[in-house]
Amino acid sequence: MKLAYPRLVTKRTAATRRTVIIADRIADWTIRIGGIGVILAVLGIMIFLVDVIVPLFTGGEVVDERSLTRPAHATRSTALTEIMDEYATLSVIIHRDGSVTVTHLDTGTEIQAPEFKFPSGDATAVARTLSGRDLAFGFDDGSLMFGTLDLPVKIYSTETLPDGLSRLAGGDFTDGSSIFSPAAAGQFRRVSVDLQQTDPAQIAEPGVAIVAADYRVGGTTERPTRSFVTVGADGIVRLSRAETRRNLLTGATQTDVTTSTLPTLPAGTHALAVLMNDQADTVLVASSEGVIYRFDTRNFERPVLAETVDLLPDGIHLTAIDYLIGDTALIVGGSNGSMQVYFLLQREEARSTDGYTLALAYELEPHSDAVLAISPSQRGRMFATADARGEVWVRHSTSRQTLLKPGRPTGRPYQTLTLAPRENGVLAVRADGLMHYWQIRVPHPETTLQTIFGKVWYEGYQEPSYTWQSSSGTDRFEPKFSLVPLIFGTFKATLYSLLFAIPIALAAAIYTSEFVHYRVRMVVKPIMEMMASLPSVVLGFIAALVLAPIVETWIAAVLLAFVALPLGFIFAAYLWQLLPGEVQRRMDGTPKLGLMLLVLLAAMYSAYAFGPLFERVFFLGDFKAWVDGRIGTGTPFLFLLLWPISFAVAYLALNRLSSERYRVWLRHRSDFAAALMDAARWLALLLGSAVVSYLAALLLSSAGVDPRGGIVDTYVQRNTLVVGFAMGFAVIPIIYTIAEDALNAVPEHLRAASLACGATRWQTATSVVLPTAVSGVFAACMIGMGRAVGETMIVVMAAGNTPILDWNIFNGLRALSANIAVELPEAVKDGTLYRMLFLAALTLFVMTFVVNTMAEFVRLRFRKRAMSL
Repeated sequence: MKLAYPRLVTKRTAATRRTVIIADRIADWTIRIGGIGVILAVLGIMIFLVDVIVPLFTGGEVVDERSLTRPAHATRSTALTEIMDEYATLSVIIHRDGSVTVTHLDTGTEIQAPEFKFPSGDATAVARTLSGRDLAFGFDDGSLMFGTLDLPVKIYSTETLPDGLSRLAGGDFTDGSSIFSPAAAGQFRRVSVDLQQTDPAQIAEPGVAIVAADYRVGGTTERPTRSFVTVGADGIVRLSRAETRRNLLTGATQTDVTTSTLPTLPAGTHALAVLMNDQADTVLVASSEGVIYRFDTRNFERPVLAETVDLLPDGIHLTAIDYLIGDTALIVGGSNGSMQVYFLLQREEARSTDGYTLALAYELEPHSDAVLAISPSQRGRMFATADARGEVWVRHSTSRQTLLKPGRPTGRPYQTLTLAPRENGVLAVRADGLMHYWQIRVPHPETTLQTIFGKVWYEGYQEPSYTWQSSSGTDRFEPKFSLVPLIFGTFKATLYSLLFAIPIALAAAIYTSEFVHYRVRMVVKPIMEMMASLPSVVLGFIAALVLAPIVETWIAAVLLAFVALPLGFIFAAYLWQLLPGEVQRRMDGTPKLGLMLLVLLAAMYSAYAFGPLFERVFFLGDFKAWVDGRIGTGTPFLFLLLWPISFAVAYLALNRLSSERYRVWLRHRSDFAAALMDAARWLALLLGSAVVSYLAALLLSSAGVDPRGGIVDTYVQRNTLVVGFAMGFAVIPIIYTIAEDALNAVPEHLRAASLACGATRWQTATSVVLPTAVSGVFAACMIGMGRAVGETMIVVMAAGNTPILDWNIFNGLRALSANIAVELPEAVKDGTLYRMLFLAALTLFVMTFVVNTMAEFVRLRFRKRAMSL
């Protein structure tokens, strides 16, 4: 009889709870919005950086343009020179008869001004300092008169403004002899003209006209000096120095004037201009034929003609010449419209008495007609030029740019040309009284792709170079904004730190993942991860103030440690093989780790103890003198470099030729005998490779090969070696942690299969585990590289902050990130340096993006290969 039992069926609801669905959707949208937000944030940063950087490459613009007409009486005498005040409010034109015309640039209104009283008729020559304040006038009777033209500025409040002012267009006022312009916060700026002059002094022979002159003012307030050079119509060049001494108690002054006659110019020379530098130790006389006579006046009593240089081709005449600020760059204009820049440089091939020569640095864009006027800037390497067709250009010498061409050809030349003191305006005056003024804006004339990423020939340098130098202690300094030394410094610091960090981090990761007990790994890994929490500023502080002096004092011991540590561990490994198998198994784990620490300490102590002996044997007892090249040869360091290379080559070659036979032979020996033979084989390879390396080093040294001047050179305390140690200490925990996680993620069945086939744990780790985890290990190295590239404080404090292109491991560097941190606090907002630092940030961003993208492609290839295992 069959019994039937009722079936109990439980009905389950397949629907998901509404709260789970809502939570899932919230999480989905949160992740989606977060990811989009990250992308938008990165794009926003990029857009902001680009927006800040773009003005560096936009050139300039004409903000305003106006034409003014001088009164008829102001055109009766030829204009000698023209001066503008700092705020481009007034134009002051000095005429040959000493009359002065002062014009309000906004409206063309003429205001009253004093005049120079010339005692000997019209001036035949005029000289002025760069600012135009100090002037010298030469006359046809051989006399010279000095004058000063001040444009003083005084600030008035609304309550203190004088009564009876006349209102001009644009909000300016005038009292007939000065201009009152609105300034900030309800104030007014008064600009006026003040002239002073001295009695004329006889310089040339009576009746011999002065045809050219130059003038410099220097010294101190208590002892001002004036230097001036003149060329007479008789071709005689005279250099004079006037030094004034002032008694601080009585106020009495005494002026001593000394004059020296320079060697006579060749007969028939027509002196177009004469120039001298601020120190008055170089005088240039330029003839209209394009020949420069350069006089060496360092010995004031015995000046000599140092060099004669023909600057222009045959048939081309010199039409304009002037110094730029600093009196180092010489601007030359020719009758064919050519524009050239010359530097006075010391050269071995110079055919001069002082070893210097005028070297052509740049060929600038030529005018279509003869260059008649040059007006250099009072602040930088900008200058304005005008040609015979009335065309006006604004240029920059170092960047070789023609920044603006504001003046269209008029067919009539300009008598005078002036670039405003703040480089924000150009004023040109024609003989018929027309004054043309262009208000310009050229915020970053020195920046182009060539000046930022290419070689640039700066004033005073022997050749084009990559240079970063954003500031100096003088107003005549030329900023240099090449990012190449900073990019190089970034890669250099990263390379040396990774050379130190990657081997240690990967070896530690492999050891803790594959060889130690999991309990030891649970202690070691958190300790290593805690190292990553140390602030980089602390590491930089320790590196700069503690580590750098120690390394400098014990540099020989530090170098010996690079040899002693690997040799100590390898030697200890061979000794470990001599122990019985039972002892090895019993001591595996924590005791073995303790023995390794003892080996580490013993190797470090050996390097410390034998460091002085190592320095005496290899570097003649003074490592710093050796790297400077003062003693010894390059053989010792070549030997140290070649030894590991020759050992690796010999080891690999021997393994390739006799690896299987050698292993078969070892299997027929006892464990102790096999270990002993293996150690003897290693020792023989070590000694043999040392002999080969030493012979190769001797051969290379005899052939003239010397590592000094390359990767090793002059030793400075804060150097790349110290940066490598400190930054490596910061990078090791990151690489170790990620690499160790990647190694632990390798499936256990791969290890078990390898061990079951008879492979050792080391063979399993290197031939199975590491290739499988190579994508993660590579990612660890790349993340460590990103950490090193962006490191700031360690590089700032320990690298010396020297932006140089030098592979020397004992010299400093400056990285992009360190440069931003150091210079951004002092950069003027929206200035050239400010924008260049943002360009450095964008460059660093692009570098890391490119490196990480390439690394990701490589990682994915490794991952695909590992998935097939």
